[in-house]
Amino acid sequence: MAAKIERQLTHRGAARSVSALAAMLAHEVKNPLSGIRGAAQLLEQSASVEDRALTRLIRDETDRICTIVDRMEVFSDGGPLAREAVNIHEVLNRVRMLVASSSRDTLRIIESYDPSLPPVYGHRDQLVQVFLNLVKNAAEAVPTVGGEVTISTTYRHGVRFAVPGGHSRVHLPLMISVKDNGGGIPDDLKPYLFDPFVTSKPTGSGLGLALVAKIIGEHGGVIEFESQPRQTVFRVMLPMASEKGVEQ
Repeated sequence: MAAKIERQLTHRGAARSVSALAAMLAHEVKNPLSGIRGAAQLLEQSASVEDRALTRLIRDETDRICTIVDRMEVFSDGGPLAREAVNIHEVLNRVRMLVASSSRDTLRIIESYDPSLPPVYGHRDQLVQVFLNLVKNAAEAVPTVGGEVTISTTYRHGVRFAVPGGHSRVHLPLMISVKDNGGGIPDDLKPYLFDPFVTSKPTGSGLGLALVAKIIGEHGGVIEFESQPRQTVFRVMLPMASEKGVEQ
């Protein structure tokens, strides 16, 4: 239990560092980039044919950097999170549809849901973002032939986690798991998996799991994972909604 809490604190610290970096990038980078792009457009009007290729390169690279900064801005702190009772199975069904529509036909997505699961106390759109990241990662990790992703939900009685900096323990009975039969996460990445810019994908940004950790932390939840060849599973523990908000 202590190890889980320590890992969660590390995840939240990484998310805070990304939030600070996002705010700095938005203010210090995007403004001068717009000036650079505008100057390149002006130069292009009087440039030779050969030089226009260079001005277009400047514009395209400026746009690319702005896109990266825009992706970073999702980490910026936006004040208290508006939460309500959310049917997590509706969230997962939407995620399944999104992933199935963009994945190869050979991918098999297995659902193992507890139909009596009570609502999650959370933000619907952000939970969609969390599980879309996790399920897409799993779908990309599995083999072309025989690839399987299993999404499951479970209610766990009596599971409570200590709150950092306090003496109370929070009830996190709702567990959502995403399991795949891919090659597994490299051992050297495991300690840093939720840090920003850490990825094993050749074209990945390394922001997806850092964003997942941030959102789960803001929900008062916990995320953990286990990985070995042919089986990786991410588990998300979340609070249950009650008539008065979050169940303690």
